[in-house]
Amino acid sequence: QAQFVESGGGTVQPGGSLRLSCAASGISVDYYSIGWFRQAPGKEREDVSCISSSDGSTYYADSVKGRFTISRDDAKNTLYLQMNSLKPEDTGLYYCATGRGYACTGYGLVGYGGMDYRGKGTLVTVSS
Repeated sequence: QAQFVESGGGTVQPGGSLRLSCAASGISVDYYSIGWFRQAPGKEREDVSCISSSDGSTYYADSVKGRFTISRDDAKNTLYLQMNSLKPEDTGLYYCATGRGYACTGYGLVGYGGMDYRGKGTLVTVSS
């Protein structure tokens, strides 16, 4: 059964850094375009970043551009999100997800129907 397991979250002061991991099993991270999402209390889900399976192109939300970097290690079948210069508004539950036929575009991870695979997420808290 395919699944994602996220890790690396925690509590960090503003300006700090974290690296999130999304370990995949039963699914190859180089076969699917995969996105990182975050959900903060009282806010809508935000498409933070994604990486294309076809050419490795990436997308970043304006709110994280220049601070976050998405990457992929095919040998480890793992996706990463390096987060630098963290701000309190980056607080939330971060998870990775994808679905059959989804593509990473200039608007984020786009596809039809629900996403078939998503992890439970890892909590990031940015607070002084």
